[in-house]
Amino acid sequence: MTVPSPQEVTQLLHAWTNGEESALQKLIPLVYQELHRVAHRYMGREQAGHVLQTTALVNEAYLRLVDASQQHWQNRAHFFAISAKLMRQILVDYARSHFSQKRGGDVALISMNDAPELSGDKEENLMRLDEALKALAALDERKGRVVELRFFGGLNAEETAEVLKVSANTVLSDWSLAKAWLYREMRKQ
Repeated sequence: MTVPSPQEVTQLLHAWTNGEESALQKLIPLVYQELHRVAHRYMGREQAGHVLQTTALVNEAYLRLVDASQQHWQNRAHFFAISAKLMRQILVDYARSHFSQKRGGDVALISMNDAPELSGDKEENLMRLDEALKALAALDERKGRVVELRFFGGLNAEETAEVLKVSANTVLSDWSLAKAWLYREMRKQ
């Protein structure tokens, strides 16, 4: 399968937003592979035997995206930014659910590649990252979005810049500062 152009995906997103159901049927195969790649990246950080598998994460995100059919999609990058946010929410929800059971299961979630391993409890680390990310977003919303789009969404600097309507250099600067801030913040917790 050839990689669809961003314009092709954007056109289908606009058609879907405008109520053209056939556009969704054309869009799914074009975006599924990219959604699967992003989910695979998340799940590649996980321990073997994780309850939520890559395909399940993609399917859960897909179901939530279809529910967001009233969303006015700006373009391909906007779609994947929303997808990244949904995947993050799904993973954090799973972590909270498991952590609240406190030794009540064998779910193992998110080992954070760009954050320190602070304890043996990966669910707790994910929740701490989520809290730190919320604190960062309260201080500097754009830096919070950069982390969300790059870390959780798998977008590169140019795609992130397109979503945020800033330069790629600004994204790279924000990314560097945000990672350092999150590292420091999570060490304090």
